[in-house]
Amino acid sequence: MTNWAAYEAALRARGSLTVWFSAEAVGGWRAAPRTTRGGQPSYSDLAIATALTLRAVFRLALRQTEGLIGSILQLLGLDLAVPDRSTMSRRAETLKLPRLGGGREPVHLLVDSTGLRLCGPGEWLVEKHGTRRRRSWRKLHLATDADTGWIVAGVLIEHDADDGLQVGPLLEQVDGPVASFTGDGAYDRDDVYANVAARHPDAVMIVPPRASAVPSDTAKTAPTQRDRHLQCIAERDRMGWQRASRYNWRALVEADVSR
Repeated sequence: MTNWAAYEAALRARGSLTVWFSAEAVGGWRAAPRTTRGGQPSYSDLAIATALTLRAVFRLALRQTEGLIGSILQLLGLDLAVPDRSTMSRRAETLKLPRLGGGREPVHLLVDSTGLRLCGPGEWLVEKHGTRRRRSWRKLHLATDADTGWIVAGVLIEHDADDGLQVGPLLEQVDGPVASFTGDGAYDRDDVYANVAARHPDAVMIVPPRASAVPSDTAKTAPTQRDRHLQCIAERDRMGWQRASRYNWRALVEADVSR
């Protein structure tokens, strides 16, 4: 990053807040008349989803969410009723949300993994009495869509399981074609390349070769993707290869792991 003025302005803009209601949202706030037997709902699924979304974004309790929605409607001058906390809690259990990511466009897949320590009631005893016992661990693999930021696949395995073997289960959860697969050096394996190519032949593999990597026997006549990575590293060094291949995209999935 060299344009620090624009970068700092972008960081400040992340704290700005703009809320508006479209005409379609205002028109669809109230529930449609019910044609079957039973009580008439007052709020549509759109209204409940809006309230619960704001609650999740700002990490509010139900009463605080009710107050926030009321304040926004008042500031915007909208004559709409505010869902009470009981209604939001009851409707949240049966609310049906549309599935995100239709799988129409090819996905740029970013993959990473992290260790998770299992916690429970025994952790309090360890902290209080200093009891030593063997801790249990699991490993979580995540696959993120680079364009949307959505986590599109996840696999939870034992801590000693093979990382490369989890590529198949991750790809099975992805709807639609994969444009590229980006991972760290742990995925620099022949079986990973073969697994991705078997499911998505046109996918670009963006995985840094190991320091001891050597070109294949057919590097001069029919170079593989890995051979082309090695050639680019030899010409531009590893930092140049990262910029050329857009390997730095992988920071997005690392941010998902941090969150």
